[in-house]
Amino acid sequence: MTVMNKLLKSVLFSLLLGVVSCNENRLYEEFHSFQDTPWAEEDSVFFDLSDVDGIEGQSLIAVKYNENYTYSNCYIRVVERDSSKTVVQSKLLNVPIFDSKSGLPLGEGFGNTYTKYDTIPYQLSKATKEVILIQYMRQPELIGIEAVGLKLLKP
Repeated sequence: MTVMNKLLKSVLFSLLLGVVSCNENRLYEEFHSFQDTPWAEEDSVFFDLSDVDGIEGQSLIAVKYNENYTYSNCYIRVVERDSSKTVVQSKLLNVPIFDSKSGLPLGEGFGNTYTKYDTIPYQLSKATKEVILIQYMRQPELIGIEAVGLKLLKP
């Protein structure tokens, strides 16, 4: 086996180990894609948490966007409902998409697509069984948003 092959295998193993170790901290993660359609004002995105035990860790919202998104931020209403579909909590969050000083895109990405994770600045209720995300930009359609997601981390 050549030194190059050993080095390549070592690098691949390190990357695989990094990916696996990062995912161990995740309790739940799901994305909703808009599949070449804009995020319409009336399009609520539902995340079913009924099978998730122990919502006690940090919660994150993810926004996947591209160069066609023309705003510096994205207002998203986060609605939590319990098992009887009663609203437990409803809050409006401001997710920054571009840096306010440089104008550069925030988040990780390549090409013209980026994913920005933003911490939900409060604890989700233990009674929450469903989270709904609603775009609150006062626009009938948000062009450039490819997907939104919810990620729950273990405490």
